[in-house]
Amino acid sequence: MSVQHSKAAVPEAAWVKSSYSTGNGGECVEVAAASGAVLVRDSKQPAVARLAFGPDAWGGFVRMAAGR
Repeated sequence: MSVQHSKAAVPEAAWVKSSYSTGNGGECVEVAAASGAVLVRDSKQPAVARLAFGPDAWGGFVRMAAGR
């Protein structure tokens, strides 16, 4: 799997918080679609780091996490 740190400019409105995130300040991740990549960040520290995954790597992760 290839993971890259990304500073890609993505509008704040493009970020989507995980449906499993709670509203009480727990661990939350957000994802956004960018050109040729899926970006992932920590919702508590959005400016610190973002990870960029290729579409195939992200699809494989989602399938694995869903148990399919």
